[in-house]
Amino acid sequence: MKRISRVLCALLALALLLAATGCGASDGKTHLTFQIWDVNQRPGMQAMCDAYTAQHPDVEIEVQVTSWGEYWTKLEAAGESNTMPDIFWMHTDQILYYADFGILADLTDLYADTDPDFYQNHYSDISIGNASGSDGRMYGVPKDRDNVVLVYSRTLFDAAGLDYPDESWTWDDLTAASEAIYKATGKYGYMAYNDEQLGYWNFVYQNGGYILDPETNLHAGYTQPATAEAIRYYVDLQKNDWCPDQSFFAETSPGTAFFSGMGAMFFEGSWNLLSELQNYPNMVGQWDIAPLPACPNPVSGDGRGTISNGLCYSTAAEGKNLEIVKDVLRFFGSEEGQRIQGESGAAIPAYLGLEDSWTTAFQQFDYLLDVDVCYDQFDTCVQYINNATRRKWKSTVADEMVKVYNGADLDASLAKMQQIADSYVTE
Repeated sequence: MKRISRVLCALLALALLLAATGCGASDGKTHLTFQIWDVNQRPGMQAMCDAYTAQHPDVEIEVQVTSWGEYWTKLEAAGESNTMPDIFWMHTDQILYYADFGILADLTDLYADTDPDFYQNHYSDISIGNASGSDGRMYGVPKDRDNVVLVYSRTLFDAAGLDYPDESWTWDDLTAASEAIYKATGKYGYMAYNDEQLGYWNFVYQNGGYILDPETNLHAGYTQPATAEAIRYYVDLQKNDWCPDQSFFAETSPGTAFFSGMGAMFFEGSWNLLSELQNYPNMVGQWDIAPLPACPNPVSGDGRGTISNGLCYSTAAEGKNLEIVKDVLRFFGSEEGQRIQGESGAAIPAYLGLEDSWTTAFQQFDYLLDVDVCYDQFDTCVQYINNATRRKWKSTVADEMVKVYNGADLDASLAKMQQIADSYVTE
């Protein structure tokens, strides 16, 4: 009896293993896993999967959500053991690492039979860049694109008797309004917290500086005069009474502070706007978005710019269901798939011409945010920096920025940040 019990247990374990890997499923279908890190986008991703499986009933796709912190740890371990999910999101910070090591499937020719120039015809250079490897090949299907906007409180602007921010605003208007709101209400103005994409990077590029040389991506620009000037300006904002210092943000994020009525303005990514409307229903109509204020006297350029990033859908080069997965990805990147993503509110589609499908998701609210701001800013977007070594020096450079906020000499710290980044990016 014990022997039979052991055999049955072994067979059960084997059945579970086969089910988990999508092989030998009792229903005869191919079961795929799709890994993402944003629970707010799960319904949109599931809607795309459901549209695909409705056309291909022999396929099932399970959308799995893992927190950002665990996502990359698990994905790297899965890559080393060749047990990666069938489909997964890829971020600009990471794609070159995975692509250059041969971990990701080459998707350059995914649409070759129907449209050899599909990516160039339907996606922006930034979207293509975010899905490319160092060799220029495509290792992902562009998913979305984003940019950074100014979120402001209509309530606090009204209380201070101020006009709302608009496209004419500069840094000077940002600081003047912050001072006026603080004097009138005792609330914070613009909340300048230590962040890259949602903080000082935007100021750097508006002033004509750069984090990585835009021509080669092989040299950092922390000590470049325009960069240093912009970072100094941004860091010094916290010296004003109307701006919290970084110890405040260690306990309270700008978004939390804003929706608690503690501050009037902060920079936010377009990808978070819908969830903020959903999570703070009592605040609907009390806030809106505007373009990022421009640099009034840039060292070079017109003073405008907003960091733009975008995710892509990738799969493993040696995935066991590779051909089926490629067909799924072909659908995800199609006009139909991208429209489903947009209308679900998951994110602004990367597919050119479908950007405003994202507006549909906002029409459920009594007050419609001015989301056209997001679309208009694509004309002045700067691509999120993309270098294969970024993951190695990102945290170390960020640590140096913390020291700057805590009073370290800015010039000395920027020189160290320059040395840290250049020691990697020139490899």
